[in-house]
Amino acid sequence: MSAFDVAVIGGGILGLATAREILRRDPTRRVVVLEKEQRLAVHQTGRNSGVVHSGIYYAPGSAKARLCVEGARAMLAYCDEHRIPYQRCGKLIVAIGEHELAALAKLEERGRANGVIGVTRLDASGIREREPNAAGIAALLVPSTAIVDFRRVAESIAAEITAAGATVRLSSAVTGIRAKGDGVSITTVSGAYDCVQAIVCAGLGSDAIARVAGGSDDIRIVPFRGDYYRLATERRALVRGLIYPVPDPRFPFLGVHFTRRIDGDVWLGPNAVLAFALEGYARRDVDLHQTLATLGYPGFRAMARRYWRTGLGELARDYSKRLFHGALRRYMPELRLADLRPGPSGVRAQAVTRDGTLVDDFWFERRGPVMLVRNAPSPAATASLAIAREIVDAAYA
Repeated sequence: MSAFDVAVIGGGILGLATAREILRRDPTRRVVVLEKEQRLAVHQTGRNSGVVHSGIYYAPGSAKARLCVEGARAMLAYCDEHRIPYQRCGKLIVAIGEHELAALAKLEERGRANGVIGVTRLDASGIREREPNAAGIAALLVPSTAIVDFRRVAESIAAEITAAGATVRLSSAVTGIRAKGDGVSITTVSGAYDCVQAIVCAGLGSDAIARVAGGSDDIRIVPFRGDYYRLATERRALVRGLIYPVPDPRFPFLGVHFTRRIDGDVWLGPNAVLAFALEGYARRDVDLHQTLATLGYPGFRAMARRYWRTGLGELARDYSKRLFHGALRRYMPELRLADLRPGPSGVRAQAVTRDGTLVDDFWFERRGPVMLVRNAPSPAATASLAIAREIVDAAYA
């Protein structure tokens, strides 16, 4: 039995940032990070788009808005300090029709209200000057948006906290959490731990651990798979930076877009379809037990009734490269079907309430000595250093 002051469950960027924040406040604390995989940052951290978001999308006054702006600033400062390469390539949010202009104007207002620096309205000629191959009648230029390899950031934080005295245990899936008089007892497949507190940043696995810890069933994770294509290497010059559509305000997803990566690659997508396993990165990945649990959840059924048309459209694009290409080509007419090469995929841990509401903001839940992070979707990687401060504040309140 190993004894620690704090166990952080989850070795993605948010769990590692939380461990770092604990040690920054009190270097004498004994901290252990428990990660079920054989390496860190395998899932959402290692499979996301690599965009350091600006904060333009989120409702003014929301935790997402505040933490994204603060977190982006902190993230780039961290990269400067630790010599992690990044690029402020900027983002265009493009309107392709008159019907999107009102939503574009609202985004501009949000950006200014949230303190996003340098947001500029462009007309069609301005779009072509910034992205010569992009089509649109108007756009917002968000010059502060950057790109980085978040897995590299996570590995840097892990090295930092290890040097500061933290213990990182891999291949340590949690099988039990039990509160006791002076703290919490945690069992894993690799050993047992007695701790004063536990903080759960388990992403896709947060529901399973929440159930063990006695968490509320008013919220559950529904996994959405996002598939990308890669732009053919010889056609990468089509895209200079980041090109995004005007998002549908009903959904937390941003629609298919063009994402230049820090290594020079360009990703096209993603879509958003129900994953049939929490870590189901391919169509053939099916966990029957998990799928039945999702389908049986009243919140999923309510959400599906509300958005079934949108869901069918996403599903059709998932199986039809031609439809996927058509969605992209609206923003880049020069894009050819042959330019789309097989790409990666990721699964987003999206929280849904029992009435079918897609939870748009971060959600923390306290159960005695256990702090559960129940929802930390995008921009969680961008905002991880800032969110970590909120988590630690709440844990020690």
